[in-house]
Amino acid sequence: MKTVCNSFGITLLLIGQFALAQQTPAPKQSESILISGVTAHIGNGEVIENAAIGFNNGKITYVGSRSGTDATSFSKVINASGKHVYPGFIATNTSLGLAEIDAVRATRDFDDVGDMLPHIRSLIAYNTESKVVESMRPNGVLMAQITPRGGMISGTSSIVQLDAWNWEDAAIKVDDAVHMNWPSTFRRGRWWLGEDPSLKPNKDYAKNMQKIASFFNGAETYLKGEQKEKNLPYTAVKGLYDGSQQLFIHASREKEIVDAIAWAKEEGIEKVVLVHGNEAHKTADLLKRHHIPVLIPRPHRLPDSNDADVKQPFRLAKMLMDKELTVGIEHEGQMERMNTRNLPFYAGHFVAYGLTKEQALQMITQNAAKILGIDDMTGTLEVGKDATLFISEGDALDMRTNILSHAFIQGRAISLETHQTKLWKRYMDKYQGSK
Repeated sequence: MKTVCNSFGITLLLIGQFALAQQTPAPKQSESILISGVTAHIGNGEVIENAAIGFNNGKITYVGSRSGTDATSFSKVINASGKHVYPGFIATNTSLGLAEIDAVRATRDFDDVGDMLPHIRSLIAYNTESKVVESMRPNGVLMAQITPRGGMISGTSSIVQLDAWNWEDAAIKVDDAVHMNWPSTFRRGRWWLGEDPSLKPNKDYAKNMQKIASFFNGAETYLKGEQKEKNLPYTAVKGLYDGSQQLFIHASREKEIVDAIAWAKEEGIEKVVLVHGNEAHKTADLLKRHHIPVLIPRPHRLPDSNDADVKQPFRLAKMLMDKELTVGIEHEGQMERMNTRNLPFYAGHFVAYGLTKEQALQMITQNAAKILGIDDMTGTLEVGKDATLFISEGDALDMRTNILSHAFIQGRAISLETHQTKLWKRYMDKYQGSK
């Protein structure tokens, strides 16, 4: 019992230390601001040299040439000559804010017990005090789709901005999508139990598909009935049928993708997004025909198949965009919360394999906003949209020049200080002072 108490005390101490480091969220924009002389990357493929971006009350009021606006009409002018301005980057399919320290179970809240959990809402578990969340902002990642994990139906995601007092303040779009993990056609043996770790056909594939079909058949019957007794899982999928929510289907291989799309269309679910899609290039025509966008994994990985090109993950973005599909980048996988901060550099690596820099930028701005259904308010630098943007010393897709001087979320000038920047300053002072 003593050991349990000591462990619990250590856990509380760790959580307390991490919570104290979070910056106070920025206050509401109180004066009009003009960013002048900057290279503006609009997010839709357009670049404006020697540009000016003006915003007031959290909304963009001017986008155009520097000479086309009257700087005296703004309360504050930021001279950004030689610098670059970008829309805030949007991270999709990440469990950011749902876990803090992987090795401390008490800080992990991204999964729940059960297989069919569409009623589990990630938003209410989102921790705005997270030091991991704080570390996103200096790289320009200012918004994220917070997504649960586990089960066949993991739960419901929501979209947040990354400078808030609590989850209510953070929310941009509440319960935007239900996430489903489509059964895998292949599985690996559990090596820790002495099983063969090589890929083998999943004998339970058909049975698992039937579980999904059975659940949705039950939900459809319930939603058409009198609903005298409240059934939370069935009620939670209502938005998939009336079009108010999207279904994000997590599937990788060709057969899984084809089967998932066929099932969704037969079920009458129109708003579908494919997540993972490692073999999406093999089904590109099918995806295009049904207007299904794709969120592909980060490129820093090996392909799933033994016979695939080892550089396939890096080439996938161009292959899909050449087919005129809407493509974004998702984050599920090892160390996904910490690695979400590398979003702009993932996009930058796709440039080395065929995309232009502005196409790569679109993946994490305009395309991400379109896929999440928030492109009417963010994703590009356009008049009337949220002033969620940042100024970088250089190319924001290159880790060597992604150096932010200013960042704004809905017009609020946010802090770019984090635990990492504090440590950097601390030890730079130490070692420079010793020279």
